[in-house]
Amino acid sequence: MSIVVNLDIVLSERNLKSKELAEIIGITEANLSILKSGKAKAIRFSTLEAICKALDCQPADILEYQPE
Repeated sequence: MSIVVNLDIVLSERNLKSKELAEIIGITEANLSILKSGKAKAIRFSTLEAICKALDCQPADILEYQPE
């Protein structure tokens, strides 16, 4: 897929664990794991907004386009 999810990098920079982020934004750890692994086919803007708010970042910090 051409969209790369860099959520692990941002979490590491913030010294935050996936479990903590999942609790803060109100989604399951399983759904966050699917997003982190790049296996998600879509993300709701409300979820993206909650992630950006919790991590104090921009969507471009998390999502990256890489041409194939």
